[in-house]
Amino acid sequence: MKKLLLSLCCVGSLVSADESQQKAIADITTAAQAFLGSLSPELKGKAEFAFADQERENWKFTPQARRGVPLEMLDAAQQKLAKKLLATVLSEQGMLKANTIEDLEKLLGEMENNPIRRNHKAYFTSIFGKPADKATWGYRYEGHHLAVNVTIIDGAHVIATPTFMGASPAKVGEGRLKGTHILGKEEDLARALAVSLQQAGKAVLYSDQAPGDILTGEKRVAEQLSPVGVTAEGFTEEQQKLLQSLIAEFANRHRAEIAEKEIKSIKAVAAKDIRFGWAGSLEVGKAYYFRVQTPEVLIEAANSQNNANHIHTVWRDHKDDFGRDSLGEHYKNDNH
Repeated sequence: MKKLLLSLCCVGSLVSADESQQKAIADITTAAQAFLGSLSPELKGKAEFAFADQERENWKFTPQARRGVPLEMLDAAQQKLAKKLLATVLSEQGMLKANTIEDLEKLLGEMENNPIRRNHKAYFTSIFGKPADKATWGYRYEGHHLAVNVTIIDGAHVIATPTFMGASPAKVGEGRLKGTHILGKEEDLARALAVSLQQAGKAVLYSDQAPGDILTGEKRVAEQLSPVGVTAEGFTEEQQKLLQSLIAEFANRHRAEIAEKEIKSIKAVAAKDIRFGWAGSLEVGKAYYFRVQTPEVLIEAANSQNNANHIHTVWRDHKDDFGRDSLGEHYKNDNH
């Protein structure tokens, strides 16, 4: 496992941006400019914030009032530009997940007969700073069960955490979306790894009770959680593949250039510093929680609510959420 994880060189927060990173940043910047250029002064006033505004880190995934400009206030062309901007950050499979999450919100409105509370057009775009070449600025797309946060530094470095995706129902049992299980692959990979480790006699199950939600919640700073489960040292080849596939399933929500950087950052970590733990039942349909944690990265998933049919998942970076570490003194001076 150690050989596999160290096969790629270590990637720090401020490595020189290669051509692929530059392409990603250029695409995101151009799409943000096009979106802002389509807005009336009133809508632009809702969408734009100073980069140093504390709102930039005020991320949420629960149903509540938000700032920014929502899809429902945009015409068809503007909505298309908002989604095109999101698609410059997410991969094709990430966009499928995001669009399905919004459709599930509409389904909830139908199931609960409450389309106002479950408003599938209440997904907001916010821009922090001025998108431009060699600029430092931020972007957020957010609504119930979906939060994508991007920080671009000096037009050279892109950070895309925290990224949250959730689904309710986690698996649709009836109706027009019957069978939809948009975050099912994450669950299946993690369960397969946990079962394999348990059968090998490893203490991967650290509790028979799953917590009610991801432990970092909506905190602006992802705290270091206590070490649980087992380290990746001594994993069999099959267990290595399952772990890497699980990490990739989360990272590949982002476009390839961003995902590759995230995956490399974990592959550069020694096996003894990568932990995987599971809480709750391993039985399909029962409440569970799992996490992958390294000194810098935290991946969490919880499916306990609504009879274990309501999933929350997140990718956090302890140091570089919202680009904190990469921004360095610039962040400290301008944001605190």
